[in-house]
Amino acid sequence: MNEQNIEIERKFLVKGDFYPYVIKKERIVQAYLMSSKACTMRVRIKDDTGFLTVKGATDDKGFSRLEFEYPIPVADARNMLPLAQPGLIDKERHYVPFADHVFEVDVFHGAHEGLVIAELELQSETETFEKPDWLGQEVTGELEYHNSYLASHPQ
Repeated sequence: MNEQNIEIERKFLVKGDFYPYVIKKERIVQAYLMSSKACTMRVRIKDDTGFLTVKGATDDKGFSRLEFEYPIPVADARNMLPLAQPGLIDKERHYVPFADHVFEVDVFHGAHEGLVIAELELQSETETFEKPDWLGQEVTGELEYHNSYLASHPQ
């Protein structure tokens, strides 16, 4: 197994204004073709690019899991969306650098309007990082903040 296929991620609710620090943003629409405790498979459209992603189960700490992501033609991704399980994730992703890291802040629309979650991908589970003032409660490992759960549980 290749270390590049391990996703190590921490998640936080956002409590403050991060917008002045955004360096880039993109629109993301995604849906799940398959979702179980052991594995999820999603189709994603990020601006004008399609992706197919397979993720394994999260480890006991909720930080790490296998992830395989492949670019696909955006037309294929659009055609796969109707094949997905009910529930669509619609969000804007904002890239916010802070102290040698880049937080990905997702502002949800549609069924989860108002939800804002920051994610930080790390090189190891023990990697330290500074938290900006706008970062709120950590929700790493909490099922109700996984995109696959949100897709099938509209508010």
